[in-house]
Amino acid sequence: MKKLIAKWNCLLLATLVLAACGGGGEDIVEPTPTPTPSTPKGTVTITAPQVSDILTTSVTVRGQVTASSGLNVTNRGFCYSTSPNPTTGDKYVTVQLNDMLATITGLAAGTTYYIKGFAEYRELGSDVSVIYTAYSDVTTFTTAENGGSDLDSYVAPTYADDYRSFADWAKRSQWNLANVHDPSVVLADDGYYYMYQTDASYGNAHEQGGHFHARRSKNLVDWEYLGGTMKDAPAWVKEKLNEIRAKQGLDPINSPTYGYWAPCVRKVKSNLYRMYYCIVVDNYIKTGKSNTAANFDGSWTERAFIGVMETDNPASNNWTDKGYVLCSSSDKGKDGWARPNTNNWEGYFYFNAIDPTYVITPEGEHWLIYGSWHSGFAAVQLNPETGKTLKELGDPWATSPEGLAANGYGKRIWTRPNGGRWQGSEAPEIIYHDGYYYLFMAYDGLDIPYNTRVARSTTIDGTYAGNELVVTHPYKFSGNQGWVGISHCAVFDDGHGNYFYASQQRFPETAGGNAPNAVMMGGVRSIQWLSTGWPVVMPERYGAVPAVAITADEIAGTWEHIDLSYSYGKMKESTTMTFAADGTITDGAWKGGKWSFDAATNTLTANGVELKVQRECDWEASPRKHTIVYAGVSGAKTYWGKKK
Repeated sequence: MKKLIAKWNCLLLATLVLAACGGGGEDIVEPTPTPTPSTPKGTVTITAPQVSDILTTSVTVRGQVTASSGLNVTNRGFCYSTSPNPTTGDKYVTVQLNDMLATITGLAAGTTYYIKGFAEYRELGSDVSVIYTAYSDVTTFTTAENGGSDLDSYVAPTYADDYRSFADWAKRSQWNLANVHDPSVVLADDGYYYMYQTDASYGNAHEQGGHFHARRSKNLVDWEYLGGTMKDAPAWVKEKLNEIRAKQGLDPINSPTYGYWAPCVRKVKSNLYRMYYCIVVDNYIKTGKSNTAANFDGSWTERAFIGVMETDNPASNNWTDKGYVLCSSSDKGKDGWARPNTNNWEGYFYFNAIDPTYVITPEGEHWLIYGSWHSGFAAVQLNPETGKTLKELGDPWATSPEGLAANGYGKRIWTRPNGGRWQGSEAPEIIYHDGYYYLFMAYDGLDIPYNTRVARSTTIDGTYAGNELVVTHPYKFSGNQGWVGISHCAVFDDGHGNYFYASQQRFPETAGGNAPNAVMMGGVRSIQWLSTGWPVVMPERYGAVPAVAITADEIAGTWEHIDLSYSYGKMKESTTMTFAADGTITDGAWKGGKWSFDAATNTLTANGVELKVQRECDWEASPRKHTIVYAGVSGAKTYWGKKK
């Protein structure tokens, strides 16, 4: 039998994946709403969970949600408990698709669990504050006894971070995550993660292989290089550029200089994937000459264009171009492109058409968010069938931001607090998670200061607000040169409720050798979610360490601790901190404080700070090995740590 609960005012539970949300296995006592909502018109059916791959601390679970016409499923997943009647008041994991698949971790060994599928839904066109919950029948499973061998058999990744000796094109089969810049990652139907990127590499090795290069992986650790997805710039770019220039009364540019930047790839549905890409024209507006100091003509450089390609099979690496989506646009009219000198940064363009992120909302709307440096980020709704703008575009200029919005180029949804036309922010990446749209963005110059912030909104076209938390920053653990330039991220999930952050990261200048800051190694890191709903990025790169349950005994000991709070252009270095077995902190920045550990949610509370804890690879150790790390937030401060 299925149980229906009407929830008034969308009382959504804690957004933390695998969070303990109270209840302890008891039924939730629902408050009686006033007025009492009516019975929904229609049904939601959920199959009983099917469990497989039962290990000591994890299990894979599958199910399916089917909703009647007129009902909108807003959240779905699995809830579980050691008591016979689990609800969403117990632990739960959410998934994004009605064909539900999740891996639940952090379980106790040798323990019987009860699990149900659940779906939260509402009636379309009715009072959207009324949320109903449907449950499946219950399934039971028992985790394996702990034999202690999972971690004992762990083999850490062995590929080199310093790839300068094999950076050239002829050795691309050895690259793994070498030469990664501005990645975008999508999980495809064939079980592979596909990564695409900006045209950039150490020594420009990529120039022999086309544009928007691809690689793939089954485990997020070992990556196979596939090569470029575009041979040459599509003809429409030059045609559209010169069509716009003709409207401005300017001569055509016969041989534009192109840059190929920042693709974003998403699965639209089975057998349909879209890649939004950026082609930047690096010629001066006034004369059309190439962008050099000698050619400076008192104007800004030309606009950028966003186009779209599609494929039914990423494994083929064959993409079909679908043409123009939009271009950079100005609020200074069609001829307001004068620039007094190259030290003036009051840009002509209001929205810079690069760095797209493509979002499909739970309601099925398609949106493109884009923008970089000029004024902030814009949101434009798309036609789901074509991938082009829903509104027909007018001229890419107006005399106000409102005029640009009326012309179809979108409205601004975020700007850096210091404002201005040239503001050191780029690379918006938006995902939906438990009721919020999270906007990850890059701050500052990409060489050393690059860091990642996050804001959130309850609607896709915001305004995005919040603490704009720092989630990555230049840093250094002991025994290593450290990393800088960690941003322009992809954020994605594995279909099992686990989220990841991927970006480039660079050696600091102090690393030595030839051009160390041009080393661009890709880094994939796990994301965890705090009880406040905010994400934290784990400090060590993902290394596929078995998710064996962590005990309080393992927390005790010496840690490397980093205060990751923002400091422009500086690496935040670790200091030691000691957690004593009696729950006190006896050394380090939080000396005199206390700590406690909740093994059910992998939450370490230290000196009053909530920290998410998990097993990861110690990349600074020689040889590499597994360890335990933490990440957390207190006020405006972010903290990273690693067990020594």
